[in-house]
Amino acid sequence: MAKHDQLHRFIFAGHSVRGEVVSASETFHQILENHDYPQAVKKLLGELLVATSLLTATLKFDGDITVQIQGDGPVKLAVINGNNQQQMRGVARIDGPVVEGSSLKQMMGNGYMVITITPTKGERYQGVVALDGDTVADCIDNYFRQSEQLPTRLFIRSCDVDGQPAVGGMLLQVLPAADDESHEMFDHLVQLTATIKGEELCTLDVQEILHRLYHEEDVTLYDPQSIEFRCTCSRERCESTLISLPDEDVNQILQEDGKIDIECEFCGSHYIFLESDVKGLKRDINQQLH
Repeated sequence: MAKHDQLHRFIFAGHSVRGEVVSASETFHQILENHDYPQAVKKLLGELLVATSLLTATLKFDGDITVQIQGDGPVKLAVINGNNQQQMRGVARIDGPVVEGSSLKQMMGNGYMVITITPTKGERYQGVVALDGDTVADCIDNYFRQSEQLPTRLFIRSCDVDGQPAVGGMLLQVLPAADDESHEMFDHLVQLTATIKGEELCTLDVQEILHRLYHEEDVTLYDPQSIEFRCTCSRERCESTLISLPDEDVNQILQEDGKIDIECEFCGSHYIFLESDVKGLKRDINQQLH
């Protein structure tokens, strides 16, 4: 049975450890909808989607988070962008054959993961970690270890549900006020959580998941947050891009094609600009300047 995409937060009463459970299969399908990615790249984007959702939920402010991996392999870039409202979009850029069953290393080659946090108000933060892990979750675990943040572990799973790819995940994190006992408890909870299967995460109700994993613990579950695919492209943004291009480049495209067609790589939307549109834009800019 397919589930509506949601993120749930929970906390272990009596221990300074919190957690999250996410299922994001419908959002995943919408991210893939306008693209024909190889199977291994689909799986990679699904893992990045789950990771970004889980990380977004750790933010204590309004803003965006982008998790991207870049490399010199056949997959040059895979990126998911999300915000504190759990609105997600993502894309991969491929330059070469990707065989089925390819590992992260085989797809990306030598590369790195960049986590960019952009608050609506305040300083932008960027963290970079080498692609040393075998999986996206391994790389993010390494990121938390290197940045000396609170002990954090991600668990990302994928499977097929009703013939469709499905993704889900969990996160555990020690709270700032934790004592030694809570740190020991965290290690125990990590071992329990590692037993979760993809099919369980993607099909079971969250209460059932938590009961199966932690039936001996007192767990407080909070109201869920919906996750959705949402692209931020617009005609206005394309106009800003056009205005920033050199006139000779714009004119050359217009002479060769008769129009400028800007396609959003995230959602596949097309924004068409004719010569009259471009002239109108420039006229508006000139009027604003004078």
